[in-house]
Amino acid sequence: MTQDRLYLFDTTLRDGQQTPGIDFSVEDKILIASLCERLGIDYVEGGWPGANPTDTDFFAKKRTQTAKFTAFGMTKRAGRSLSNDPGLVSVLDSAADAICLVAKTWDFHVTVALGTTLEENLEGISESVAAILARDKEAMIDCEHFFDGYKANRDYALACATAAHEAGARWVVLCDTNGGTLPDEIERIVADVAEHVPGDRLGIHAHDDTGNAVANSLAAVRAGVRQIQGTLNGIGERCGNANLISLIPTLKLKSAYASAFETGVDDAALAQVTQVSRAFDELLNRAPARQAPYVGEAAFATKAGLHASAILKDPATYEHVAPETVGNTRHVLVSDQAGRSNLLAELNRLGVAVDRDDPRVGALLDEVKRREADGWAYEAADASFELLARRRLGAVPDYFRIESFRVLVERRYNAIGELVTVSEATVKITVDGETLMSVGEGNGPVNALDQALRKDLGRFQGFIADLELADYKVRILNGGTGATTRVLIESRDKDGNRWSTVGVSPNIVDASFQALVDSITWKLLRSGAEPARAVAAPIAV
Repeated sequence: MTQDRLYLFDTTLRDGQQTPGIDFSVEDKILIASLCERLGIDYVEGGWPGANPTDTDFFAKKRTQTAKFTAFGMTKRAGRSLSNDPGLVSVLDSAADAICLVAKTWDFHVTVALGTTLEENLEGISESVAAILARDKEAMIDCEHFFDGYKANRDYALACATAAHEAGARWVVLCDTNGGTLPDEIERIVADVAEHVPGDRLGIHAHDDTGNAVANSLAAVRAGVRQIQGTLNGIGERCGNANLISLIPTLKLKSAYASAFETGVDDAALAQVTQVSRAFDELLNRAPARQAPYVGEAAFATKAGLHASAILKDPATYEHVAPETVGNTRHVLVSDQAGRSNLLAELNRLGVAVDRDDPRVGALLDEVKRREADGWAYEAADASFELLARRRLGAVPDYFRIESFRVLVERRYNAIGELVTVSEATVKITVDGETLMSVGEGNGPVNALDQALRKDLGRFQGFIADLELADYKVRILNGGTGATTRVLIESRDKDGNRWSTVGVSPNIVDASFQALVDSITWKLLRSGAEPARAVAAPIAV
């Protein structure tokens, strides 16, 4: 069976940069472009040369190796010649392989936003495409507000798309700019457009304002389009864009698409999709979405004991694809809803060898359920669970012993009369029989305690040099100022490893300290650090 080629177009560096709070440097853009190429993306749209210094610098030379380096711009302004439109000239002069120009296709926008005639707008589309081709670059037209324009004036929207195609545009991209069109509408409208512009010249650019950007993109493919535009992890203005991280596995693994279409993404690249997604979140300095399709930490997680038992017999009972195909892993969670199957599966994943009939397994399960009733949450703290399990079923090496800690909080006026709050923490630990004391300052008691704890760990300092806190969450469990508090801490290192630990106490600082100690202990364990030379008293757990 002959397969049609689908082309993937990434606009993370242009449309994605419109996400509130996101602003890429040139170095950021170079790194993100390389992430896209690792996946086999066909086009990387790098921004709008001439619009700002960063994008202009980025397009000073070609930045991609395999993907077509694509610049974004706008069709020729009404009332100006091509040479007298500096914005368009900057785009044409860039080091881009391809140029994608946005064009108005909703008559309302043409007459109101552009203040020009419908005919002059059509002429601008045709002349702009010709100008791109004259530079020996691939031409694309983004038909802005196409679906709203089609509903308002079908003939004119089609005329805009047809003008771009007849002028020689390689791609005529239909944009759901406001993100309000639904999948059935997309499929119907695209099918109509494909009667006028061949499907292998059509693309789709969907926004996620109704949560349907991925579904809309797939509907457009079914109706004939052969280019899909989107962003890494679905970032973009307002509610975001179509998420290429979700689309790529669907196109590769779901038979309706895998049997009919081929992409530039091979199986090896598909197996990197989870890593690419998380690396991108790391660059954005944000925690990955736990429930993201395919790549989230919870995407292949099972909590119910009955489900876990079935998965251990055959994963297909509760998994729609194998997690390893997308570079993810299966997680059978341990919680107060867990059964023995959950526990054994998680112990196996962690590499803790234990016989199924070992009485310690039942004792550990009872311990987990008792602790969760007291407020602990091991399903969200895998590192703390591993330490608990190893202590109950085997051993965790002694690295250091906490002798004491103290935290002071002072609220005062500084030298210039400003009211400030300063925290100072002192931690006393024993390593190899030697007592060490460290003092740390921070903007709060937990920050100060973290600074002090990691300031001097003796010969173990090198193992934690790259450790940093990625996230910190507090939950009050039973109300009131004397309530029990649960603290969850997510840590990470330079290799991209992330792990979570938990602490529970009526004292928020004590709960935080428990989680901090577990985080460091787990890091030392996984790094293969040699145990303390002098035996320390076991740390209470």
